[in-house]
Amino acid sequence: MTINFGQASRRLMYVLCLLGTIGFVGFASAVFVEERLDDPVKEERVRDIAEGIRCLVCQNQSILDSNAGLARDLRAIVRERILAGDTDDQVQNYLVSRYGDWVLLNPPFKMRTLVLWLSPMLVLLFGGFLVVRFLRRKSAAPTENSVSRPLTDAEKKTFDQLMAEDDGERGRS
Repeated sequence: MTINFGQASRRLMYVLCLLGTIGFVGFASAVFVEERLDDPVKEERVRDIAEGIRCLVCQNQSILDSNAGLARDLRAIVRERILAGDTDDQVQNYLVSRYGDWVLLNPPFKMRTLVLWLSPMLVLLFGGFLVVRFLRRKSAAPTENSVSRPLTDAEKKTFDQLMAEDDGERGRS
């Protein structure tokens, strides 16, 4: 009876790759949560609040999706506030009082956040203004300085001499 180690090791390798892939997919879709609250209703509230809070390190991720240290700390603060009996609004207000309106992924529209809301529109308008200005200058009637004028007799003579010298040098090489 002959044992084929090549075939057995190949099967083992396939199984290990399959298990590794399944494990990696499970890890990739995981939400970074260090601890969970015993009460599933409170844990759901924590997740809902954390989805609306911006990670101050990652800037465009919620603290629920981020694995940064500050996001971990903010998740812990949200859990502490929920366990202390705060409402969702009280937890958000607590974080806003410490970090400002920018901590919210969807900041409210008020005078202090006017720049946050209007700056993208202002940048687009300014860029559009520059494009229109550039295109108008390109299509405007040419000025006297930009129009080519005929060569004077002296300029023609100089040009002819330069061309003759260039032709002479080419003939020698």
